[in-house]
Amino acid sequence: MIQLYIGNKNYSSWSMRPWVLLREAGIDFEEVFVRFDGFGPASQFKTTIKGVNPVGKVPVLMHDGLAVWDTLAIAEYVAEQFPEKQLWPQDRAARARARSVCAEMHSGFVGLRSTCPMNIEAQLPEVGALALRDKPAVRADLERICNLWSGLLQAHGGPMLFGDFSVADAYFAPVVMRLKTYALPVPADVVAYMARVCALPGVKAWIDGALAEQDFIDFEEPFRLQR
Repeated sequence: MIQLYIGNKNYSSWSMRPWVLLREAGIDFEEVFVRFDGFGPASQFKTTIKGVNPVGKVPVLMHDGLAVWDTLAIAEYVAEQFPEKQLWPQDRAARARARSVCAEMHSGFVGLRSTCPMNIEAQLPEVGALALRDKPAVRADLERICNLWSGLLQAHGGPMLFGDFSVADAYFAPVVMRLKTYALPVPADVVAYMARVCALPGVKAWIDGALAEQDFIDFEEPFRLQR
């Protein structure tokens, strides 16, 4: 049985990616939730995660005694273990493009990610407006995301970025959450894609779980003092 170690669903964008991928693909796994009580070496979170991952970060996938961490490594491992799920596009060029955009997400969009951390429960349109006004990096990241998604949807005919659901959609699901929380303006085709992502059973289940946590963690809340 696969185990997936994750942090708080409301805040942990990195955990969301493999969780949604596994759930949407219909792959059985056991969720191991480790609350974000702190990231210091003495925190329960660090103590628990370092027991399975020397980096001390989530997500971590455990399978037959093997620990796999980092979302790209997890995605590749799952795709290899379950080739029948076709988690990457079957066309060679589309598959290369999908890997490229996932790698871009993995290492890029720092302006958006740092200024607008994932917080599914919150509604922060005023923060989004200020970010767009004052942060050129956020404006650049938003423009790139819209152009990227629009281009892929047009090239592959939707409903997902590469036609059918793939790793790329799981990878960008936390971005959808950010765009919604901070009410960042996007064109109509991107709005429609976001709605389709949120309607995916795996994504909806993650959102429902995030809302059910009812857990306000102050160090994950740069913009609010309480719920």
